[in-house]
Amino acid sequence: MAERQSVELIRPMEADVGRWVLPDYRVGRARWWRVLRGLNPGVFAFVMATGIVSIGLDGAGVPVASDALLLVGLAGYVVLVVVSGWRLLRWPRQVVADVVSARGFTFLTFVAASDVLAARLALDGWWRSATAFLIVGVLAYLVLGYGVPLGMIAEPRRHPTLDQVNGTWFMWVVGTQSVAVAAATLAPSGPTTVLAVVGLVCWATGLVLYLLLAGLGLARLLVRPVDASELVPPYWIFMGAAAITVLAGTRLVTLPDATQLLSRDLFTGTSVVLWSFCSWLIPLLVALGVWRHIGRREPLRYDTALWSIVFPVGMYGVASDQLGRVTGAPWLVALGGRDVWVALAVWIIVFAAMLVAGHRWLRGDGGGRGDATS
Repeated sequence: MAERQSVELIRPMEADVGRWVLPDYRVGRARWWRVLRGLNPGVFAFVMATGIVSIGLDGAGVPVASDALLLVGLAGYVVLVVVSGWRLLRWPRQVVADVVSARGFTFLTFVAASDVLAARLALDGWWRSATAFLIVGVLAYLVLGYGVPLGMIAEPRRHPTLDQVNGTWFMWVVGTQSVAVAAATLAPSGPTTVLAVVGLVCWATGLVLYLLLAGLGLARLLVRPVDASELVPPYWIFMGAAAITVLAGTRLVTLPDATQLLSRDLFTGTSVVLWSFCSWLIPLLVALGVWRHIGRREPLRYDTALWSIVFPVGMYGVASDQLGRVTGAPWLVALGGRDVWVALAVWIIVFAAMLVAGHRWLRGDGGGRGDATS
């Protein structure tokens, strides 16, 4: 009897020590399984954000930091492709359920991540690798760009309401425009006419989608109740979608094959209008963040959605720089150069928060939503 009591006393101690040192294999496996099954489809936002900051640093003349972030982005891309592929094979029904849900458009972060890496690799002359990423991005866009909206429309159990609209829907625009950016960037080294036309079609399509979704997004915010937990990180994509449309326009305006179909003035004028709207959105988004965390006391902690802030900040800087060069406005070029450092600072903060959240999760501290499923 005494021996049995001693064993019972030891077991809780083993469990407690395991919590800090080496969790029980079965418990640890169950935790990993839970994370993988509930993996946020928008995890590729990390690669998007890293890639665009790398592009910005390259333009700012900081090649070492730019190359370092490129390597981080490539490593993250490989890891996330493997993990997401395993999730698709292991839990296909869960993945399909995510596709037809309100967060289905976050799958398009994979498209944007592929195209951003293609554009970045092209800057260093890695044309074959860049072309491979562009091909992956285009194929993924054809599947997801059509598949997500078709799945949402055809889902018989769906009960569509305006409340389902959120900032992640602008990933539809970002994914479309990322193809335009990558195609325009690679056009000088490949079949120029084909890539210019692909870029032009995607730019025009993304522009129309942006105008349609902007109306839906503003209606959602203005006419329906909004919970503080829904706000800010996803809605930064609202600004990021406009910024990447500006960048795509400034890349296309330098291609003769694109300006044969649409005038240079149309590209430039549209880009200036959208850049102005981007700039107007930034104070609003910052104010919403203050309201969320100070007014409504929403805890400030790591969430995968935070990468949805880093990407628009970096994209705004790169778009401003390129727009300034196209229009001959040196103050825009200077603004873009300064914004790159802001984007790098935000990237470092979010990356550090991700590492801390991951460390706490591995220790078994819980940490709220600071895991990969957030």
